[in-house]
Amino acid sequence: MMRQIFAFPIGNVHKIKKERSLDVRYINIINRLKHLIYAKMDNRHYDNPFEEYPNSTSNIVNAAINDISENYKETIHVYTKRLLNRLEEKKNHWTYNDDYSMYTGSAGIAYMFYQYGKCFNEPAYIDKAMELLRICVDKFRSKREITFLTGIVGPLALGAVVFHSEGYSDVAQNMISKVKSLSSVVNESSDLPDELLYGRAGYLFSLLFLNSNISPAPIENDLIKQVIALIIKSGNLYSASRKYKSPLMYVWHGSEYIGGAHGLGGILYMLLQAHQYLTQTQLEKDIKPALDFLQSIRYPSGNFPSSIGSQTDKLVHWCHGAPGMSMLFCLAYKIYEDENYLKTALQCGEVIWSRGLLKKGYGICHGVAGNAYTFLSLFQQTKDIKHLYRACKFAEWCMDYGTHQIRSPDRPFSLFEGLAGTIYFLIDLQHPLSAKFPAYTV
Repeated sequence: MMRQIFAFPIGNVHKIKKERSLDVRYINIINRLKHLIYAKMDNRHYDNPFEEYPNSTSNIVNAAINDISENYKETIHVYTKRLLNRLEEKKNHWTYNDDYSMYTGSAGIAYMFYQYGKCFNEPAYIDKAMELLRICVDKFRSKREITFLTGIVGPLALGAVVFHSEGYSDVAQNMISKVKSLSSVVNESSDLPDELLYGRAGYLFSLLFLNSNISPAPIENDLIKQVIALIIKSGNLYSASRKYKSPLMYVWHGSEYIGGAHGLGGILYMLLQAHQYLTQTQLEKDIKPALDFLQSIRYPSGNFPSSIGSQTDKLVHWCHGAPGMSMLFCLAYKIYEDENYLKTALQCGEVIWSRGLLKKGYGICHGVAGNAYTFLSLFQQTKDIKHLYRACKFAEWCMDYGTHQIRSPDRPFSLFEGLAGTIYFLIDLQHPLSAKFPAYTV
């Protein structure tokens, strides 16, 4: 595509240089224009047009009660319902394929339906979630994929929670048993990675999710501790083999990723959410030094590289960059009470406020909705209403759905790439203190 754009005259610059009659200044102008156009196209975000808090539009939040104003909550609800109707009208567009995953398939849309029905007391949407989850569990292609986001475990774990909440305890127990049986895949001799999207950390999330949402907790402590031990041992072995200063390091597809989806940051976030199952040695000798290592490799901007060795401070997504890290360091501050961790989380917030209105669109994984969860996490940790205001302004951008987007995602209605994820965020925003990034925050 780029070659076609510059086919004339830039595509022939080398030939032109040989023509002595052409003024060299013309060539310099062409090359300069080429550089500027490439630079413009490489800019991944829109300039933030919003005023900082407080300002004349800051009445969207109510400082007296530290919450969103009732009028603005009603506005959010109206737009949430409008977008939900749009998604339902396009049902044939997201049920035609055989993707039943939480990440890009119909299980993720079921998760959003369940969230909507639960938050707004609309049982019809819980029924829709149950219907979709039955189909997902029945038709999922591989029965041995073990992560919440991309495997059969996601529909099973969510299904167990939904069916349990609706009184179908036998169905829920059957699903829980299937989740537990897949622990046989999560063993030391397997070639399973450790990251969230496809690996052991994604299985760990499923176990924590079940225990967090079903009482009494259905997953035994020993199983959770076993998965944790495997993740830590794997990180220890790889780090030692590469002589890293961090006691934990991981590799996926040949790269040592850092972010939420595939990397060290996401794995540490899962481990810290399981801190009640960790030993003091694991907390102090493995996880804390790994957190300190992550802080040491930040860019001067406060953003994080996508992988070890990356020098391009470009990505500001949940999957790669500051957004996934803000939640990690908020939690690290809560557990370790180290002020430096909170400072890191706040710096992430500044990066996202500046560069988080992404041209990729409005999704959870690499879009504006996912980035906005940073502000909800910071608000929950600090109770500073500035962060809630920022979340609302990013929501305002999302409510104008489809206007600020360079291209449509591959799965435009899905939870992590498309419309369902944006709706999920808008639902969560209306209850900001209990909001949780789906499939990442337990």
